[in-house]
Amino acid sequence: MKVFITRKIPEEGISLLKNMFEVELHDSDEPISYESLLKGVKDASGLFCLLSDRIDKRIIESASKLKVIANYAAGYNNIDIETASLKGIYVTNTPDVLTETTADLAWALILSVARKIVESDQFLRSGKFKGWGPKLLLGNDVFGKTLGILGMGKIGTAVAKRGTGFSMDIIYHSPNRKLDSEKSTGAKYVPFDEFISRSDFLSLNLPLTKNSEHIISTNEFDKMKPSAFLINTARGPIVDEKALVSALKVGKIKGAGLDVFEFEPKIERELLSMKNVVLLPHIGSASEYTREKMSQISAESIIEVLTGKIPANCVNTGLLK
Repeated sequence: MKVFITRKIPEEGISLLKNMFEVELHDSDEPISYESLLKGVKDASGLFCLLSDRIDKRIIESASKLKVIANYAAGYNNIDIETASLKGIYVTNTPDVLTETTADLAWALILSVARKIVESDQFLRSGKFKGWGPKLLLGNDVFGKTLGILGMGKIGTAVAKRGTGFSMDIIYHSPNRKLDSEKSTGAKYVPFDEFISRSDFLSLNLPLTKNSEHIISTNEFDKMKPSAFLINTARGPIVDEKALVSALKVGKIKGAGLDVFEFEPKIERELLSMKNVVLLPHIGSASEYTREKMSQISAESIIEVLTGKIPANCVNTGLLK
């Protein structure tokens, strides 16, 4: 049986698969083209793909031997789950392992944008630093502020736990109450409009679905504090990026820290010149340990399916036909 891997990944996953199957690797650091993906998956029993790969109905239906799609990510909005399920194809992801790493990065963005870390670094490197000054690069406090978590899943809970160390008032909004998270973090559930209006730091930690796309747009920015910061380490399309640019320009919010973008890798041009925005190239899970472990988990999911087992990280078990 053949396994097709759409891009260079940490070696652990490749080695595991090569021990058992024929492996074809798209040996590049650049995203695979749609046509190359279509060709590579045609006779594959297993597909090891990335979040940047669009696994749509055409791709799935062209792969008559395909039994498993292992997505190298926690999210899987890039995959046509319905078509895969109708074809009896398992879809897996890499949950849990990237929870703490992504929460760390959310906090890196919170501190960076609040305390002007990137701007200060650039200021010093450009030779402008002439000594301490009482009004030099004044930022905003994080300690004691209100941290709002939109999406109190595992990552949202991990972000909230870190907020307790800053004595923050933690509020959250999710489709359902998260009693375990409330107990471990002291977070309080509040209705959506109250959540939007009270948050000093609004952290997005929810999956991208039809209901969450553009859940943060003009109406929400109108209700936010002018001193508030938006932090997005989830998925770009959750935020209406043009509305975000407008809100930042007119001062509806104070700033933003973004690791993901609506039309990634394209970014709204005006964001690039804004000093009150910290921009990162989608590195939420980018620690050496986490990326290696994600590679291993994805490979193990493929091995489980191709050896006749139900994969531990299957996201469509209840939908399979």
